[in-house]
Amino acid sequence: MTGTYRVRRGDVAESRNAVHFTFDGKSYQGLAGDTLASALIANGVHLVGRSFKYHRPRGFVSVGSEEPNALVGVGATQSRYTPNLLATQVEIYDGLVAESQNRWPSLETDASFLNEYFSAFLPAGFYYKTFMWPRTAWKKLYEPVIRRMAGLGRAPAEPDADRYTQVFAHCDVLIVGAGPAGLAAALEASNSDATVILCDEQAEMGGSLLSDRSASIDGMQAADWARAALDELRKRPNVKLMSRTTAFGWYPHNFVGLNERVTDHLSNPATNQPRERLWQVRAKEVVLAAGAIERPLVFTDNDRPGIMLADAARTYVNRYGVVPGKQVVVFTACDSAYRAALDLKAAGAKIQVIVDLRKSASGHWVDKARAEGIKVRSDSIVRGTSGWLRVKSAQISNAQGGDAETVACDLILMSGGFTPSVHLFSQSRGKLSYSEELRAYVPAESVERERSVGACKGLFALESVIESGAKGGRDAVAKAGFSPRGERSYTVSAQSVGADAFIGSVMTDHQAEKRAWVDFQNDVTAKDVRLATREGFRSIEHVKRYTTTGMATDQGKLSNMNALGVVSKQIDVAVPKVGLTTFRPPYTPTTFGSFAGQSRGDLFDPVRKTSIHPWAEAQGAQFEDVGVWKRAWYFPRVGEDMHAAVARECKATRESVGIFDASTLGKIEIVGKDAAEFMNRMYTNAWTKLEPGRLRYGVMLREDGFIMDDGVVGRMATDRFHVTTTTGGAARVLSMMEDYLQTEWPDLEVWLTSTTEQWSVIALQGPNARKVLEPLVEGIDLSADAMPHMSVREGRICGVPTRLFRVSFTGELGFEVNVPAGYGRAVWEAIFAAGKPYRITPYGTETMHVLRAEKGYIIVGQETDGTVTPDDAGLGWAVGKAKRDFVGKRSLSRPALVREDRKQLVGLLTTDPKVVLEEGAQIVLDPTHPIPVPMIGHVTSAYWSATLNRSIALALVRGGRSRMGEELSIPMPDGVIKAKVVDSILFDPKGERLNA
Repeated sequence: MTGTYRVRRGDVAESRNAVHFTFDGKSYQGLAGDTLASALIANGVHLVGRSFKYHRPRGFVSVGSEEPNALVGVGATQSRYTPNLLATQVEIYDGLVAESQNRWPSLETDASFLNEYFSAFLPAGFYYKTFMWPRTAWKKLYEPVIRRMAGLGRAPAEPDADRYTQVFAHCDVLIVGAGPAGLAAALEASNSDATVILCDEQAEMGGSLLSDRSASIDGMQAADWARAALDELRKRPNVKLMSRTTAFGWYPHNFVGLNERVTDHLSNPATNQPRERLWQVRAKEVVLAAGAIERPLVFTDNDRPGIMLADAARTYVNRYGVVPGKQVVVFTACDSAYRAALDLKAAGAKIQVIVDLRKSASGHWVDKARAEGIKVRSDSIVRGTSGWLRVKSAQISNAQGGDAETVACDLILMSGGFTPSVHLFSQSRGKLSYSEELRAYVPAESVERERSVGACKGLFALESVIESGAKGGRDAVAKAGFSPRGERSYTVSAQSVGADAFIGSVMTDHQAEKRAWVDFQNDVTAKDVRLATREGFRSIEHVKRYTTTGMATDQGKLSNMNALGVVSKQIDVAVPKVGLTTFRPPYTPTTFGSFAGQSRGDLFDPVRKTSIHPWAEAQGAQFEDVGVWKRAWYFPRVGEDMHAAVARECKATRESVGIFDASTLGKIEIVGKDAAEFMNRMYTNAWTKLEPGRLRYGVMLREDGFIMDDGVVGRMATDRFHVTTTTGGAARVLSMMEDYLQTEWPDLEVWLTSTTEQWSVIALQGPNARKVLEPLVEGIDLSADAMPHMSVREGRICGVPTRLFRVSFTGELGFEVNVPAGYGRAVWEAIFAAGKPYRITPYGTETMHVLRAEKGYIIVGQETDGTVTPDDAGLGWAVGKAKRDFVGKRSLSRPALVREDRKQLVGLLTTDPKVVLEEGAQIVLDPTHPIPVPMIGHVTSAYWSATLNRSIALALVRGGRSRMGEELSIPMPDGVIKAKVVDSILFDPKGERLNA
């Protein structure tokens, strides 16, 4: 099929290659540069979708990202199929395959349109009052049916075959929007040494200038001036132009998310190109030139295909060279629709009548329309329409009522004025104020380093828009610390369309029961909004949730202000007092692929391995996932199960020496003259007097006083600490440290560096550990006097630099050898070879768990659950009582955290030593108590101890330290298990082996 609504005007539709595509299985032809919307309109297609609730026919309303109706699925294969794309943004290419959504069996004949006949029973909020009886029907009938009907589009059946990337960028000035204000801002900002990024969501930059045929700038037609400005900007090395790039979210400190669509418009994209690129931009200064969105009018049956925004039709004609209809009725409350009517008339359309809601229409554009012979009716409304799959006529009457005149048409254009795009400004926490003149909210008070310019500030006269943009560009550059190289002047010739506007419903009182759509996609009518107010909802946020207006994929870009107008009139309250809905990111729907980036498949949860992993693998080790790491779990020999292997490893370590890969521990280097003060504030312990060369066990709390992480910390110098964290807590601890350093204590001179991957850590534990290490170490005296427990020395091992910790997590004489990760395996193998005369035994995490439990050492996340304080865990000694402050200190004094009956860490020994408790099992005093049985604690760790030749356990028990010797009960499915409360240190309580 070829385009029958294509027009040729100047350069529009000239010298553009033909492009073939399909929509709902039918073949069509468009031209290069067309969107799917403009190409379909060129072929006379207006029916593109069905509404969500009633499945009413829907056509194009707009020309941009605010489009509520034209959602399509695009993709020839399942692996490259994407649902819910806007036809107004999809660029056509040869071979494009698109389909409509939310219909069955076809777009023209949709079975779910039966909902329309039951619309009286499906008003706003019906789902809150129905589906309650019978109760059993919810699971078996209501929910399954609702789930089948819910949603828009269909999810692809195969994984996404495309690639997505993510980029960080910094600039001095970020300009969002490349219309007249944005271009002027970019020209001024880039006339300096500042780096400038100019982004725009459209394929071609220029914004409204591309469809303006009546204005001129510096003696050039508006579109030509825009192209000349872009040519000039491209030549400037400090400017980056980014088309097809949506600024979707504003985050603290001028951190703006950009989504760049890299290859969606190409039929055969290069294999090395991503489909989309997520830009995370930190800008010193931001200029918002996001423009404004035309508002629809709310009148009876305003949702039929062929009813669209006036300025959208003007853009289709002037930019894309397609005329949306041949017999046109225009319904307006402002002058801009007159300008659109004149452009459509010049393109060959017949303007049947312009219906003006205002009592008297006058001015340049009105006079020009009348001079062109166009009939104008003031103080009138469109009170209804007819047609099914395409509008056929409009019923027109005086605004106060009276007889209606029926006018045949295939296109109705509407305009209620323009709403400034304040979404990003609002996301930045900027304050808005309501303009009675514009009937819209405009930016008032900035919070971030930002300024709004042009139409998004409420300025619509082209001269004012460009002047505002230029001033904003110069201001941004100056605030960023640069000096502009002079000011540029602009000669603008353009006739203003004024600022008249209307919000709410235009219907007369006797039409109140008829349906006029406020939210086209979600089928919310003015009647629904009024019902919400009768139900008692006064805040627009409540009305939004009750009716779902503004909750469609366009997020209320077209509906919000009209909904506010309806509520304001209904409850007789000024619009500002009704409130304003919250603008949240993303500005437009953004793909999951863009946010995921490379994090998919194996990279979604990368398998992280230590440098020693291949050695353990060769020895037949079994592995487990710990945090983001693969760790050796145990090393079974032939014929051994896990229990036998762990028992052997435990015994060997206690009797001689064991070797363990502890490389996965989190490691953070804390450096700076205030490093000790920073440690004092972050950890419960005191650090100021810790001497270089010594270690200390540290406990970190959350602000609520509960244990967050722990680890051994070495003071390497007066201004340097080597901090270790739990394997799973490394990122969390570093993030918390950075948060406090940047937001609470920016005055401290401290630098934090993650060194987890830089150090391999080899733990050597057991009575013979010193004998194994001594021949390998250079420059370090390992004797007990020279290197006592909890000390650190720097030297060399096997010729490799090392930070050698004397520390133990087993209760045995122990060392942790820190070497650069690249030497980790070589040093491990050298130590293992040196240990063979002592029957050195590699052991895994399960053995480590048993050995530490025998000594009563906690594991964060096992003995703690987010509600455990240091005292609960038996670590009250690690809290610096004399310290002025540390994170969580005040919370520790809360009454609930100092109660005597809090759960406390204790040991448990079962009456039958062969019975091993289950971790997580609940503990009770009286198992015969009627259900519910009061629980006083739970088992946190439970193992078989080969050393003690019996089962052992650790538990959190209410008032546990006062229950020593008591017998408690652990109810299990097979019966009740009895256990005695004992001290949590079950082996070598005096620490004689530790200090050997």
